[in-house]
Amino acid sequence: MAFEVRTTQGGAGDRSGEVYELTNDTGTVRAEVWPQWGFNCLKWQVRQEDNRWADILFHMPDWESNPVPTRSGHPILFPFPGRLRDGRFTFEGKTYQLPLNESTKLHAIHGFTPRNKWRVTDWNGDSEFAFVTGEFNLAKDLPESLSLWPSDFRFSVTYRLYANKLRVDARVENVGSGPLPFGLGYHGYFRLPGMSTPDVADCVLQANVNEVWEVNENNLPTGWRKELPADLNFRQPRAVGSTALDNVFTGVLSSETRNSGFVDLARLSHPNAAGSLRVRADASFRELVLFTPAHRHALAIEPYTCSADASNLQARGIDSGWRILPPGGDWEGAVEYVWEPTEL
Repeated sequence: MAFEVRTTQGGAGDRSGEVYELTNDTGTVRAEVWPQWGFNCLKWQVRQEDNRWADILFHMPDWESNPVPTRSGHPILFPFPGRLRDGRFTFEGKTYQLPLNESTKLHAIHGFTPRNKWRVTDWNGDSEFAFVTGEFNLAKDLPESLSLWPSDFRFSVTYRLYANKLRVDARVENVGSGPLPFGLGYHGYFRLPGMSTPDVADCVLQANVNEVWEVNENNLPTGWRKELPADLNFRQPRAVGSTALDNVFTGVLSSETRNSGFVDLARLSHPNAAGSLRVRADASFRELVLFTPAHRHALAIEPYTCSADASNLQARGIDSGWRILPPGGDWEGAVEYVWEPTEL
């Protein structure tokens, strides 16, 4: 088997540009990465028995015209995932005010990277996988926002498409003169090939977490972690049902050792699906967000390195997972989404 990368033109207006298609020569798996769309992997598909493509990553029908870039595919959330209270945080004595771009217009959400174009720096394929690497540098790609963050950064992400999985590797480099605070999250929306109903109610979810961050009326963490209430407890596999999820979980559990570098975060299956999805990550991803959008056609399973509002929690002395890189420092982290077809 051989893998390759092809480029085509896609999108319209300021969202037009090259689309990178990762695929194999047997035509059984493919992915589409859109650099002009925040380097979003909008499609990850497998070939069905009827020869049609089936989506594992869900995208909205109106994704090309919808002004909100975090509702389809695999949005990349950096340098902070989730909500940031009042769009404001203080770091080393200086207060930073970000645009209030959350739906209520009261808070900031999901950082800079999902809303802006990235640059592709490398791509290729071999006998095992195809890959494409994108880069986002604050000074080069969004210079008007340099004053909004304590230090400049170079952030790169590589998507690797294998026959049975999509791997996402990230690298953060502090290229500024001061310390760089950050957190990273992935906002993937998943729907399983073979599902016969539009709603995810019959999807069976298992999540390896034992705590959830308590939130206030604005869905911002109070700073307390609590044991899982019954309606949010998916440690044993069960149907999603009518549960409305929009929660940040923590206390990741795993039956695996960390010697392999990865632990299981979650698994998603369905009685009529052609397989199941396993979400794995290295130990950097200590939080897991689960979210059912209003349309309920997909379930978001989101590995985070920190909680929502992590910078403000950390300033209160609460361990939120917020990271700080010294000038010249770097960090790497990886997540894998594994497609496990049903054995016939």
